[in-house]
Amino acid sequence: MRRKRLILLAPVAIGAVALFLFIGGEVVMNLWNWLAPSIFGWREITFWQALGLLALCRILFGGFGGRGWSRSRRMTGEERERFRARMRERCGFGPAAQAEPRA
Repeated sequence: MRRKRLILLAPVAIGAVALFLFIGGEVVMNLWNWLAPSIFGWREITFWQALGLLALCRILFGGFGGRGWSRSRRMTGEERERFRARMRERCGFGPAAQAEPRA
């Protein structure tokens, strides 16, 4: 029964992903072609370039995982505090950075 349901839902899922990609590409392309040439003087882009831009933005700003893949959710409280302390030190806000005299 479960296998039969999966077989029936697979084409629907593939179609939904394809529709989502098409709509996303069209939205990005239309917004780019409407705004970028008139504001910045850049040239218009094609659908495939818009899809590539959408994927690039997802990689750079959205990542690949969902909320369940977050590293901080898998950390214990002690691990999370050690991570924060290391980040504060690297950014110049930790105890090691405060001990150094400033010129």
